[in-house]
Amino acid sequence: MAQQHLEPTDPTARVSPTLGSARAGGAPIGDALAGYLRAQATEFLRALRLHRETGTASAAEESVDAARALRRSARRISGSLHTFRPLLEADWSEEIRPELAWLSGTLGLEHAYEARLERLLLALHRLSGSTTLPSQATSEAATERGNLTVGAAKAGALLDRQLTLARTRAHSTALQALGSSRFHAVADKVAVLASEVPLTAAAPTTDLRPLASAAEERLTDAIAALPLVTAGHPYNAEALVHGLSPDPSPHPQDGPWHQVRLLLRLHRYAREVLCGEGAPVDVRLLSAGQALNRHRDASEAAAAAAAAARTPRIAPATAYALGVLHADQRHEVEAARFAFQQAWQKQRLEAL
Repeated sequence: MAQQHLEPTDPTARVSPTLGSARAGGAPIGDALAGYLRAQATEFLRALRLHRETGTASAAEESVDAARALRRSARRISGSLHTFRPLLEADWSEEIRPELAWLSGTLGLEHAYEARLERLLLALHRLSGSTTLPSQATSEAATERGNLTVGAAKAGALLDRQLTLARTRAHSTALQALGSSRFHAVADKVAVLASEVPLTAAAPTTDLRPLASAAEERLTDAIAALPLVTAGHPYNAEALVHGLSPDPSPHPQDGPWHQVRLLLRLHRYAREVLCGEGAPVDVRLLSAGQALNRHRDASEAAAAAAAAARTPRIAPATAYALGVLHADQRHEVEAARFAFQQAWQKQRLEAL
């Protein structure tokens, strides 16, 4: 694929003016970072207490909400430690940050498998919605739809078995993690953070905006390296080249987009530190983030369909349905890239 890029037209527009005007009335300094981290640590402990109180089958929904709140706080603490690490005690920060990332990732797997299965089953239902039977087909297109209908049920059953098993294992892993000494060590550190933030001696008088701007520059650079011109078209045929190849490695086009998603999240968290979490949400950034979330979901769903299609000794109709499902999700990937391109270019133009 031709790597065409949309370079910034104005070097002075690389950093959003919202960072420069954050907390009008005075530059945000280390005290703002300390307050934000204490608030997130308090939310973490509140979610942990709720999770322990509702960790029963009769309160499954509340337990899921508590686990989601745990992940939310863990991501924000870890992201803020990354962006503003020069202002925090290095040994402490480098010790807790990967542990928070481990916790967030472990707690998120069960929900990810559940959402992936739901997404794939809905897509199969949509793709095989025709009532035409193979024996009634009067055209090549109708025959293909009939073949898809025949294989869709078995494809859905195969995906259900594989992803339900993965979800069950992820659930067991999360329960083990929450009962482990490793997790208790993390919780103890967060409990200390709720009352005392280990800032460096210079942090209380240091302006936070340059570090937040550096995070935004990393995001801008990563987006500039994306093929946004190609993403400006609704169809990218070369994205389907790898298809159902025997190589199970991740799709080579997806990695940079996933990285942009993570950098956009860090940028959002930095804005929360500067402006306060209760500040108005930037709708343009929200739209861009939602597009990247859809991109991630579709990419992982396509990979799951491809993995299922590699199952030995499956029927040709099942493999065909999984192949169509894989292609459908890769098209969803391209649609999400297009949506991100539209949202980001709108954000850039309005910032000029």
